[in-house]
Amino acid sequence: MDIDQLIDETVRHYGCNPGDVRVVRSPYRICPMGAHIDHQLGPVTAMAIDRAVYLAFAPSNDNRVRLRSLTFGGEIDFEIDAVPARHEDDWGNYARGAVEAIKSKHTLSHGIVGVTTGQISEGGLSSSAAVGCAYLLALEAANDLHVSAEDNIELDRLIENEYLGLRNGILDQSAILLSRNRHLTVIDCATVTHELIPQADAMPDYSILVAFSGVKQALVSTGYNQRVDECAAAAGDLLRAAGRESRALLGEVTPQEYADHRGVLNGDPAKRAEHFFTERDRVRQGIETWRAGDIGGFGRLISESGRSSIENYECGSEPLIDLYHILVETDGVHGARFSGAGFRGCSIALCDPAKAEAAAESVASRYRQKHPERADNNGVLIARPADGAGIL
Repeated sequence: MDIDQLIDETVRHYGCNPGDVRVVRSPYRICPMGAHIDHQLGPVTAMAIDRAVYLAFAPSNDNRVRLRSLTFGGEIDFEIDAVPARHEDDWGNYARGAVEAIKSKHTLSHGIVGVTTGQISEGGLSSSAAVGCAYLLALEAANDLHVSAEDNIELDRLIENEYLGLRNGILDQSAILLSRNRHLTVIDCATVTHELIPQADAMPDYSILVAFSGVKQALVSTGYNQRVDECAAAAGDLLRAAGRESRALLGEVTPQEYADHRGVLNGDPAKRAEHFFTERDRVRQGIETWRAGDIGGFGRLISESGRSSIENYECGSEPLIDLYHILVETDGVHGARFSGAGFRGCSIALCDPAKAEAAAESVASRYRQKHPERADNNGVLIARPADGAGIL
């Protein structure tokens, strides 16, 4: 990303002093294990990568937010005291949601002007949370607000849950705001706490393959919320069988209660519960292999997570599932799974860096053969782990 170009675009469009322009870098993230269980209070693992959303911004001289994008057309323009309702399929929703979220906890006196861009427009790497976090950091800086990463996790949750209507958990924004290079970010969604586990000295180097499917269907129009409902149904049945009253979340059910009463479940709720409890175990095992520097064992658990997402959580469109199978069969790949909710976007893999370029070419070629209709929209990039969000 050419930071100077982004600053120049901001100065050109909005006439601000170049010395007043600052730049937020808000990275994309991958989730090696802990897929689809954050919204059920399960533990998840994550790391930020070296591809990101960038936002050049400066405080406005009034209460307006005015933004342009190098990725999307048009200009976003609204007053912080009169935030419009969500607009369907509008890239400005995240800026409007960020203002509403901050106003629920703090006082905003100034808007911002700015230009944003993202290196990746396709879904699966939590680009929405990266954009939301970028706007939060920019608005807070422009208003001299000092907000902790933990508080910003909650503010971004408000953007996603309250303003946008998504029923996701805190994985995405936690990974984006908390991650540090050469560490595994472990997030306990039940206690809203996290741990940064250093990469073992014995662990071999690795690259991250991001294989794009070309599927760009919006997350809110998929079966994402339906599966949240199925998890709630499973949790409610298990808690009633255990004779307890609690929130209908699988994280409220103990492993022993699940073992004792899983027979009361059937159909889709039974599969969702199976995924939750086996995925929670995979996270635990994954932490052990990470601490031991066992990249092979860590990779195998990633692939097992991917298989359970397909078979038990039953998400993932046909292209994403095909990408998963292609990746796990590719030489040099330690482990793979699709990223995000699995209905669109990409699949990710940890790979031997010496074999990464050949693996990327092989995966792209095999996927084009399988889905020639998506040949113009797919590709494989090679990424690295990186630090979390901040102002450069």
